[in-house]
Amino acid sequence: MAEGNTVRYSDKDLAEFKTLIQEKIDKAQHDLELIKSAYMNDHNNGTEDTAPTFKAFDEGSAVMSKESNSQLAIRQEKFIRDLKNALIRIENKTYGVCRVTGKLINKKRLELVPHATLSIEAKNMQK
Repeated sequence: MAEGNTVRYSDKDLAEFKTLIQEKIDKAQHDLELIKSAYMNDHNNGTEDTAPTFKAFDEGSAVMSKESNSQLAIRQEKFIRDLKNALIRIENKTYGVCRVTGKLINKKRLELVPHATLSIEAKNMQK
């Protein structure tokens, strides 16, 4: 490469990753809206049931689904944040470079986990 010994993905590769990440952000934000709307509608569920046993069960499952929905929402928001950070790394042309080894992260890994900042090699060192 003409840039000395700097290791990085080509602009063409970065553009492809940018498209992939943008699609994932759009889908993740859509999913987050679904999770949030399900969370908002939770308290309306089970009001038609008159049998007290069903009521108690519904209230218990409503509380559980509220908790799991909020956990899902938190995870989804973190995922979106990680993806947006990946876009910033694309702009800086540092995307796809392992933050531990400084080597390029395998392209297949980035396609599966586009917000990855560690190569498999570095990830295995952490264990």
